[in-house]
Amino acid sequence: MTLPAQNLLAEEASPYLQQHSANPVHWRAWSPASLEEARTLDRPILLSVGYAACHWCHVMAHESFENDGVAAVMNRLFVNIKVDREERPDIDQIYMAALSSMGEQGGWPLTMFLTPDGKPFWGGTYFPREARYGRPGFIQVMEAVDKAWREKRDSLHQSADGLTSHVEARLSGTHGKQSLDRGTLTDFAGRIDGMIDRELGGLRGAPKFPNAPFMLTLWLSWLRDGNAAHRDDVLVSLERMLAGGIYDHIGGGLSRYSTDAEWLVPHFEKMLYDNAELIRFCNWAFSASGNHLFRIRIEETVDWLLREMRVEGGAFAASLDADSDGEEGLFYTWSREEIEAVLGDDSALFFKYFTFSSPHGWEGKPIVHHSSAQQAQSVADREKLIPLKARLLAVREERVRPGLDAKTLTDWNGLMIAALAEAGRSLGRPDWIEAAAKAFAHISGASRDGRLPHSMLGARKLFPALSSDYAAMANAGISLFEASGDWSYIDRAKQFIEQLDHWHADEAGTGYYLTASDSTDVPIRIRGDVDEAISSATSQIIAALVRLASVTGDLDLGEKAWKIAEHAAGRAAQQAYGQAGIVNACTLAIEPLKLVIVDNPEDPKLVPVANRCPDPRRVDIIAAIGSETNRPLLPGGILPPTDRPGAWLCTGQVCLPVVTSAEELERLLSRR
Repeated sequence: MTLPAQNLLAEEASPYLQQHSANPVHWRAWSPASLEEARTLDRPILLSVGYAACHWCHVMAHESFENDGVAAVMNRLFVNIKVDREERPDIDQIYMAALSSMGEQGGWPLTMFLTPDGKPFWGGTYFPREARYGRPGFIQVMEAVDKAWREKRDSLHQSADGLTSHVEARLSGTHGKQSLDRGTLTDFAGRIDGMIDRELGGLRGAPKFPNAPFMLTLWLSWLRDGNAAHRDDVLVSLERMLAGGIYDHIGGGLSRYSTDAEWLVPHFEKMLYDNAELIRFCNWAFSASGNHLFRIRIEETVDWLLREMRVEGGAFAASLDADSDGEEGLFYTWSREEIEAVLGDDSALFFKYFTFSSPHGWEGKPIVHHSSAQQAQSVADREKLIPLKARLLAVREERVRPGLDAKTLTDWNGLMIAALAEAGRSLGRPDWIEAAAKAFAHISGASRDGRLPHSMLGARKLFPALSSDYAAMANAGISLFEASGDWSYIDRAKQFIEQLDHWHADEAGTGYYLTASDSTDVPIRIRGDVDEAISSATSQIIAALVRLASVTGDLDLGEKAWKIAEHAAGRAAQQAYGQAGIVNACTLAIEPLKLVIVDNPEDPKLVPVANRCPDPRRVDIIAAIGSETNRPLLPGGILPPTDRPGAWLCTGQVCLPVVTSAEELERLLSRR
């Protein structure tokens, strides 16, 4: 079977693939038909993996994929397959692991050469059209690969077999379980301790990523062991990144990373998942510190989210591009003259609170950011700045906008739904909880035969879902239950776990695969153990199982969560990096916290205390005074009395004595 000798991306549901539909390259999407074509033609596959907001993906596309000469070589020598890594993280993880196993630095665009049966034998990331930056030119690379394919095919097949076996052992292997204990968790947090940049925040060096899994490790170290230094590491990291150019001071929201060690010059793309994590961490930080900086940044980021990222049905888009009008950061940056033209006499006030920097190597307009002193003062004087930023935002909205990747990713939306529900509880914003509920309903309603899609764009849906989709939506349902008291969210979470068990569980019941059992186009069925910018699918699954067991009081589900965590810990122990998410999830499994509150819904005294003292280890279950139905179970199957207010904090199967006053509950939950 051979496909038409033309570009076949125009009908794809991914905006990223559609961006390449006018290329002279005969692109195919990843599919069984594309792989079959390579086998029929006996040609190697040129696989290019990227995503819509990726700056260097755009550069390589413009230099090479839009060039007739380069395309002619690609079309003559290879079957060319384009993958959106956000649509197919399973494919991306396999070949990124292969590149890493070759000793190469990963990143996007990912450029891999595969045998016709999909086994990798060589690759890299960005290749310039002509040799420069110490890198060979792309045509030179392709001709060298073709020569090796024609003259050294046996050795290439041997190399591909060995590399595939190595990746399979790393990403889908089975290892003995490891016992879970607090000491292991404390040791892991101590090892991260040595990597922290205590002056600038985050991990030492550049580029700087928010790195939510490591941040969570430190936060849990404080909550579990009382390590105040680790709490402060997280607070300093948040303060520094929120002062830097990585944060959008005019419109809200966080960029993906900064190119420097000071959080100053961002790669300007904004990802949904980064901002979900920012909202969650700022919520915890505000509770722990009382610093209103974190509350303000949550409000600004949610404003941005609801203004710029909401798509059809109330769910959220995947990302905003770094580039507009062909230039990175052009939409977001300002010259002093532009500020003065918009603000007139008020510009002096603006410059009092903001610094403009053009660091070495940055070629665009200056980066807007705060010094530490300016940031503190801007919080105190926020009311003065609100109208100035509103005027600048109105002018910015008239600029050529960066591209929006409007596809709805189920797992990323699950993260944002949970973040909105949690922050809505803590900050008394029912409108945020309502926005989260609307997104949840839209995605849940897109199911087919009970199965979630992984991605949607308008009427087009990509099935089947990944394990991360079910886990993230189960966790989102639990967070919405905590915020609303509506038990139907728990019913939905149970249904998601049932689908996860049916389509993703391994035969031994010791864990889950990222891809469903009926996914026929993956060369390797991987576990989903590895963290990226967010915690791994496996870690999200463990968290969902632990939390659902706590809410329902289901001891069998609790035992299952423990078993999954032990085996995940055993696999994580064999890996050198990328396993912080599993370690963090094991913290929840070892000491699951459950808070049961009986309160007066008309005049609650205890619920507001729980709301303003969030804890990622804890699930909160609220019952109204006098209620008989849906009463939450305490450990041992005991029903709490509902004739008067009370709060029971339980760890595993043990509960502390009931607390009846707001002051007592504040002392119990607050760690200030």
